[in-house]
Amino acid sequence: MKNIITFSAGLIFGLGLIISGMTNPAKVIGFLDLAGDWDPSLAFVMLGAIAVAFFAFRKAESKGTTIFDETIHLPAKTHITKELIIGSMLFGVGWALAGFCPGPAIVALGAGYQQALIFVIAMLAGMVAHEYLYKK
Repeated sequence: MKNIITFSAGLIFGLGLIISGMTNPAKVIGFLDLAGDWDPSLAFVMLGAIAVAFFAFRKAESKGTTIFDETIHLPAKTHITKELIIGSMLFGVGWALAGFCPGPAIVALGAGYQQALIFVIAMLAGMVAHEYLYKK
């Protein structure tokens, strides 16, 4: 039953990303291009996601377990660090250049977009580089 619920949640999330346009790099870049032909439609997607996530995280923090009674491990760090700022900047630049962020890129990869394959390979290479650099 747990696998069916997990699969269903992932499927609904993926379909939501496709329907909203988050898997379309041109739409994402149009949203991020404030100085050009700006497309504000993804702002509504983000506002909806923030509203849902706000209440979901509050419930997760107060309960401390999933619906399957598994312990939730939320990040312990609550302060802003140099690494967080640098990582955020790299994420933003990558998002603006490629038009993908990790979740939608994986959904787009599953849908067969070749651009997503290039992005996911680069993303995985960045994750490996991060692990290598921070193990020292």
